[in-house]
Amino acid sequence: MIARLASALLLIALLPLAPLGEAATKTEPPSSGADNAPGMTALDVRLKRLESELRCLVCQNQTLADSNADLADDLRHEVRGLALAGKSDNEIKTYLVARYGDFVLYDPPVKPITWMLWFGPFALLSGGAFVWWMVLRRRERNTAAAPAASEADIAAEKRARKLLDDRDDAAA
Repeated sequence: MIARLASALLLIALLPLAPLGEAATKTEPPSSGADNAPGMTALDVRLKRLESELRCLVCQNQTLADSNADLADDLRHEVRGLALAGKSDNEIKTYLVARYGDFVLYDPPVKPITWMLWFGPFALLSGGAFVWWMVLRRRERNTAAAPAASEADIAAEKRARKLLDDRDDAAA
């Protein structure tokens, strides 16, 4: 009974957190802190901000601005070239997504192809909680359905204990 109550309380406590999944995973990409350094032009500030919204395809967990990989350097030059050609930030992102996929965005959009990325962890957590609840429920049923010991079983156990106690006394 206590196990069932505990699992029900756990599920009730976790359910309100489910809608927060997207908000909890949206984090600001790391910034190198040099966005407002003296001597930076408006283009440099724009590029730094744009590069902090793009993922390094080699490092995978670093922004384009923070990565030291050769591919990241090439992508930074490509982004700079596109910005100098007069492309907007959205046009640059669209170009990179068309070329490399949604993975290049540090914060990919929620759409059918990225649903597993966004909702997969919550589905696994819910599935694990359900399995845990089922195991606890089955265990509770098995202990409740266990037959009570009969008088013959109790008498047999007493005889066995007496024999063991007599054997221990004889050995000592």
